[in-house]
Amino acid sequence: MPRRTSALALAAVLGYALVPAPHGDRVVRVYGDLSTAGHVAVLVPGSGTSAANFDGGPRPYRRPGGAARALLEQARALDPGGDGLAVVAWLGYDSPAIDSLGVLTEGAALEGGAALRRYLGETLGGRRVSLLCHSYGSVVCAKAVPGSGVTDLVVFGSPGLGVSSAAELGAGLGGTRVWAGSGTGDWMRRVPKLRLGPLGFGPDPASPAFGARPFATGAAEHGDYLKPGGTSLRSLALIALGRTEEVSGG
Repeated sequence: MPRRTSALALAAVLGYALVPAPHGDRVVRVYGDLSTAGHVAVLVPGSGTSAANFDGGPRPYRRPGGAARALLEQARALDPGGDGLAVVAWLGYDSPAIDSLGVLTEGAALEGGAALRRYLGETLGGRRVSLLCHSYGSVVCAKAVPGSGVTDLVVFGSPGLGVSSAAELGAGLGGTRVWAGSGTGDWMRRVPKLRLGPLGFGPDPASPAFGARPFATGAAEHGDYLKPGGTSLRSLALIALGRTEEVSGG
C-alpha cells in the first residue's frame, strides 16, 4: 500500500485521514475530526488483519475501517449535539496470521504494544482516550496501557491479557477503567483461558474474578461487536463518549 501524508484537512473532507504506517503492512486511519473532538476512541483489531482487508467486504463492520465508521455513526446518533468523537482505526502492528503460532504468543503484542504506547503519547497525549481492543488486539492493548494515562481500556472477544487481574493494568481509584465483554455467540468463550509457558494469555478478562467492568454485548459473535444495531456497539459508543453511567453490565 503506498504511503500518503496525513492531514486533518483530509479528515474533514473525506471523513478520515490516512496516516503513513512505520513500515510493512500497517495502516492507521482517523475517522472524524481529531482537531475538534472531545473524545477519541482507538480501535485495535486482532489477528489476520492487513492492509488488504482493512476495509470493505460484505460485512464491513468486521473490518477496522467499517467498524470505525459504525462506531462514529452510533456515537453521533447517541450524542448529536455533543462535543464529538474521533475514531482511530489502528493497525500499527504486524497482526499475526490466524492459523499461525503467533496468535498464541505475545511476540507481536510486545512490539505492537510499544508502538501503540508511542502513538498514544506522541499523537494523542493529553486527550481523553478510550482503547477498544478486539481479540488478539486486546493483548496488544494490555502491553500499552500501564502508565499510558488512557481513560478506558475496553476488550471484547479477548483470549486473555497476559495478566492475572485488572489491577495489574492500572485499574482502580483514579486509574484506567478496564472493561470486558464477551458475546453469547462468540466462539472465543469456548477457548480455554490459560497459560502454559510461552503459550496462552492467562485468565478470561470477562470473568468476574478478573475485576474488569462488564458491559452488555448481547448475542454478538466474534466479529460482530461493532455491528450496527447491536447491543455491543451501543455499549462501546457510550463508553467512548464518557457516558459510562449509562452502560449496562450485561
